[in-house]
Amino acid sequence: MTDATTPPRRPVDAARLWSGGGATALVAALIAVAGIVIARGVFDVPVLAPEGDGAWGDANTWWYAAAAACVALLATALVHALIVSTPQPLRFFSWVIGLATVIAGVAPFVPDAQLSAKVATSVINVVLGIAIGTLVTSVARSAMRAARRRGDTQQRP
Repeated sequence: MTDATTPPRRPVDAARLWSGGGATALVAALIAVAGIVIARGVFDVPVLAPEGDGAWGDANTWWYAAAAACVALLATALVHALIVSTPQPLRFFSWVIGLATVIAGVAPFVPDAQLSAKVATSVINVVLGIAIGTLVTSVARSAMRAARRRGDTQQRP
């Protein structure tokens, strides 16, 4: 039971949200690998490792993919926390992801490296940010709708 001072918890189907977050993590990892393979293999641009490592690169390629997957899972955790605690959670989430994407897109231009490597890394980062942001937002909307349809009206303790 809730009183007038305790607002109801915003309903969310957590299983749906986290399964979508896991799928987003897989997509993000594949985007990272595909971006690196395209940059190195097609355009012969060094990304993350020296050119001598070939199109598939070295372990750094896999670390980049793993980091992209982790970022997708962190984004899922963030949107889940925002849904249960914040008014207009998807608006705040969009701002956080948008600004993080801008930072990730600009960050490769800070170190001293070839311009082509900076551009390639920036493009990969921006594509990752857009993909993670749009997919997690879409999954969150779906999880909120599913909970409402189900009549999930959990209240705060």
